[in-house]
Amino acid sequence: MNKRSDIFKKLLLAITFVIMFIHMIYNNFNFIKIPTLKGDVRIPEKPIFNNSNWFSVDYQIKQEEYINCMFGFRSLYVRLNNQIDFSFFKKINANGVVLGKENYLYEEKYIQAYYGQDFMGLDSINHILEQLKFVSDRLAKRGKQLIVIFAPSKASFYPEYIPDTFSKVNDSTNYKFLSSAAIQASLNVIDFNKWFIKNKNRSRYPLYPKYANHWSNYGAVLAADSIINYIQYLKNIDMPNLIYNKVDMKQPFGIDYDIANGMNLLLKFKSSDMAYARISTETPKNKNRPAVLVVSDSFYWDMYYFGISKSFKNDHFWYYNAEVYPESHKNKTLVKNLNLAEQIDKHDVFIVMATESSLPKIGWGFFERMEDFFNGKQKNEMPLTAGEKLQETKQAIMGDKNWMEQIKQKALKRNVTVDSMLTIDAIWLLEQSKTN
Repeated sequence: MNKRSDIFKKLLLAITFVIMFIHMIYNNFNFIKIPTLKGDVRIPEKPIFNNSNWFSVDYQIKQEEYINCMFGFRSLYVRLNNQIDFSFFKKINANGVVLGKENYLYEEKYIQAYYGQDFMGLDSINHILEQLKFVSDRLAKRGKQLIVIFAPSKASFYPEYIPDTFSKVNDSTNYKFLSSAAIQASLNVIDFNKWFIKNKNRSRYPLYPKYANHWSNYGAVLAADSIINYIQYLKNIDMPNLIYNKVDMKQPFGIDYDIANGMNLLLKFKSSDMAYARISTETPKNKNRPAVLVVSDSFYWDMYYFGISKSFKNDHFWYYNAEVYPESHKNKTLVKNLNLAEQIDKHDVFIVMATESSLPKIGWGFFERMEDFFNGKQKNEMPLTAGEKLQETKQAIMGDKNWMEQIKQKALKRNVTVDSMLTIDAIWLLEQSKTN
């Protein structure tokens, strides 16, 4: 009896030690693959030890923050806690997420925009419209096009599932006035918000997911096709079009499950299948591929990843007008560090896309910077053509009396005109500046 009791005590002690040190064991061996947390999860940097931060206690504080975020099984515990809160109390531990009727998920800012709670007033809307019109006209003079796209909003698409705790402030919304004014001003506009609502019950497959914030993968494919067709119409060209090979019906994932993923629950929501189109692109042979620059929020990501850029050349995506893609996939590249004049020069079409909640800051500074540039308030100037550079160099030489005297003497020796000798010297100077 005592022997069995000793064995039980030793076994209990061993289990206690395993529980105490299981996190340390997991951190070293990773014997179980646990899914990482999704959404806006910020992990602090691991502090580097030195005498200064040790004696200031800064190292200890940062090390504690780092360990609290990186200890073994943390993501499992977070998901377990979130699942208990949601299942028993309908509490969501994700910032800005709202649980609608029949478990439809929303981001609060879209509901606020739909109900006019963020209405900025007609003066501000008219100011934005003036900026759009000004930039569009200036680009048009250079043979380039600006396209303004209103992306759909889930609150506008599924207002019937918004919880009753939200109420309409007024009938005035930023989308209502700005979308109407942009069309009246003859801007190049694609209103996907209006189109999605119109085709809500006509579409063969769902255009908006139940548990996501963005348009569905299928909706993004339709939008991408429309963008390509609209560019073809504006520029009167034939571009490589998207080809839909097949549609697979699957349980929602990725963009079609993004809000739910950000809730970090243990269990997935029950859902009907969503449509996922297999996409390819026509060969670019005998096709025109314009250089396109897109300024947008996360609504552009899905079409970017399934390959809309194959219909473009020299395409760039300025995410929130801050990070430059595809460059930032390898090395983080910031818009603010680019020469705006060069960017204008090497792109044919400029697309700015925003959804209902983003309209007060549409372009995220893009239009303000473009307006300053065209008004001569920015240092970045349009790059000179080869002829303009040559003329500018000749003018600089002509302003130097000693240099011009040498030009005249060389012209006599070579039996050429002074202007020809001036051109020869200017070309030589430009070539030297390239090699230096």
